[in-house]
Amino acid sequence: MSFLSEPETTAEAQRLFDEDIAELGFVMNASRLWAYQPDTLAALFGVLRQSIAEHKLTLRERGIVITACTSAFGDSYCSLAWGSKLAEAADADTAAAVLRGVDGELTTAERAMADWARKVARDPNHTTAADVQQLRDAGIGDAQIFAITTLVALRLAFSTVNDALGAHPDAEFRSTAPEAVLESVTFGRPVA
Repeated sequence: MSFLSEPETTAEAQRLFDEDIAELGFVMNASRLWAYQPDTLAALFGVLRQSIAEHKLTLRERGIVITACTSAFGDSYCSLAWGSKLAEAADADTAAAVLRGVDGELTTAERAMADWARKVARDPNHTTAADVQQLRDAGIGDAQIFAITTLVALRLAFSTVNDALGAHPDAEFRSTAPEAVLESVTFGRPVA
């Protein structure tokens, strides 16, 4: 699962496990890890959902932003999870391309979002006003730029906890993730 022993299964932790089983058919390694603080996870994802809802980011847009962000960060777990979601919202080749940093088939706005997500993930202290202007030039307003940046930052927080504490991508990804996505994730921790 991770570098930590499995925590005691509280009612809140069991809720996480039950949600995974209902949605995925198995309990994710990340959920086992976050069972140490399920309320913290709920709060983190609550803020994420609020930002997404207020600025109407589609599943495809979220998939592009998160896949670009987590692959640039080197997080195999979220790259596999969100690369798979992006493959459902778009197609496997698009998801694989975003994982590899190849955005030629994306719209102008999607390319700008992916580029921004990678810049924020790799080195947020080196973003510039010109980088933000590229988002504006692609038709993305300041409120949505803020929402995208918040999405990237909060996903990085989630990924950092998972990565630092050794959460491996679930073995189920071998059979559920599209082959193109699996082949594009050549970084981070291996599948369990």
